[in-house]
Amino acid sequence: MDIISQLQEQANTIASLAFNTFGTLQRDAPPVRLSPNYPEPPAPAAAANPPSENAAAAAAEIAEQPKLMSAALVKAAKQFDALVAALPVSEGAEEDQLKRIAELQAENEAVGQELQNQLEAAEEELKQVQELFNQAADNCLNLKKPD
Repeated sequence: MDIISQLQEQANTIASLAFNTFGTLQRDAPPVRLSPNYPEPPAPAAAANPPSENAAAAAAEIAEQPKLMSAALVKAAKQFDALVAALPVSEGAEEDQLKRIAELQAENEAVGQELQNQLEAAEEELKQVQELFNQAADNCLNLKKPD
């Protein structure tokens, strides 16, 4: 996989991790009173029930999850930075780059013309083969005895 594809894949990974991290933080955030003009937010369902071992384990997992997700997000960002650092440095001045682009475009045109010529030759050969096949089929039908 080339470096640009790796960068695109890493950017997608970062976006996915960020989306999931923000969603988890939003889901697990406790209710907060927005203004003194608003009533108190309702108490979470867990606060109304007496704590159990499962509830304590779930609370510990909820507290740990943002840390793990943040660490994964930072790791993905560092991998992205490493990929960016691995990009090749631009070669020469802008004029040299434009000259190289023009050379590559000319080469592309030559190869494209060659492919077009090969396509036309192949289409002509296909027509000849179809004509021969039709002649062979007609000859076979003419040799067949009538019922």
